[in-house]
Amino acid sequence: MIKLNELTFEKRTGGNEMRFLHTADWHIGKKLHGFDLLAEQKDAFCQIKQIAAAQNVDAIVIAGDLYDRAVASEDSVAVLNKMLKELNLEEKYPLLAISGNHDSAIRLETGSEWYTATEFYLKTKFSDAFEPVTLNDTQFFMLPYFQPQMARNYFQDESLKNLPEIMEKVAAAMVQEFDPTKKHVLIAHFFAAGSSHTDSETMLEVGGLNPVPVDLLEEFDYVALGHLHDKNALKHPFIHYAGSPVKFSISEAETQKGVWIVDTDPYQAKWIPLKPLNDIHVLENSFAELTDPKLYRAIPADDYVAVRLTDRAVIDDIMNKLRHYYPRIISLSRVNGRESLIADENNGGQVNLDPLELFESFFEKMTDEKPTQLQEQIVQESFEELQKGDTYETN
Repeated sequence: MIKLNELTFEKRTGGNEMRFLHTADWHIGKKLHGFDLLAEQKDAFCQIKQIAAAQNVDAIVIAGDLYDRAVASEDSVAVLNKMLKELNLEEKYPLLAISGNHDSAIRLETGSEWYTATEFYLKTKFSDAFEPVTLNDTQFFMLPYFQPQMARNYFQDESLKNLPEIMEKVAAAMVQEFDPTKKHVLIAHFFAAGSSHTDSETMLEVGGLNPVPVDLLEEFDYVALGHLHDKNALKHPFIHYAGSPVKFSISEAETQKGVWIVDTDPYQAKWIPLKPLNDIHVLENSFAELTDPKLYRAIPADDYVAVRLTDRAVIDDIMNKLRHYYPRIISLSRVNGRESLIADENNGGQVNLDPLELFESFFEKMTDEKPTQLQEQIVQESFEELQKGDTYETN
């Protein structure tokens, strides 16, 4: 965790300019190959709260995907509620949050009508986007994730077919609400043209619609985006993805996580990194190297490990053996393929094994894991059914 004395504390004069923290894609409740990430998410949240205090921000923006699932677990709801309470009720930060494609807009909006009493602005409806929230010198236009039909219904225009057409109309309607004495910030959750993505993201592909062209967004002084999990997914001076605060996939192993600190006047966007509680390591080594103390002792036991094995030889029970050295191994792949599984009849082979034993052997060699009890039961029952029907014979 970041210590407060490691951050630059910036006191600012009490002008009307705005400084806010831009974060997104918390995905509370998400798992990494079966491992619970709540500890990592809580730690990242604590760092975000410390950064907000050290940077003396006026508000916090969360650009969608607060939850990982539309129907969040009870634990996830409790964790997010506690986080929002700490920021808004205890630390007194105005919060500006929108729903993303992973959130259930209907569930998330419950209570939103009275949240504004504490300056918690939660927008989940397409129609909300055209009523800006004004804080200090800035108008915030909040565009939650939406389906194209919502835009057609709102504009009463069935001719709107693709996302660029829709966003052109959305941006024009927002510009009509601009106060010329204010700065203008768009908070949105979508795929912007020219962006790249990682494996943990669910791509925004609805009816074959195209990404949003960034030139449609250039009337704004800043665009705070969510949906993609890497701040480098899009290179633009004032249109930024915050990325997720936690690494959610192997493809994000080298991705730096963090938040943006944005000043409105004069404009400045500063990136502040977060330190992962438990990092992801991709190891491309032989089995002998992986089990060498020089390597495995250098990897913290609670960190996540993806193995790219260079050996071609079959190694019995390899996943369980590697878990002894890397308790949080999340994947195993072969860089150079594997030796043939076909046994040579002249050297004994496996042709005389019981069918269930053959299945277990084949399954383990193909997956580097033993079949579960349920999988063995299903195979055993299938063999028995075949025998009953006289369609099965042994050699």
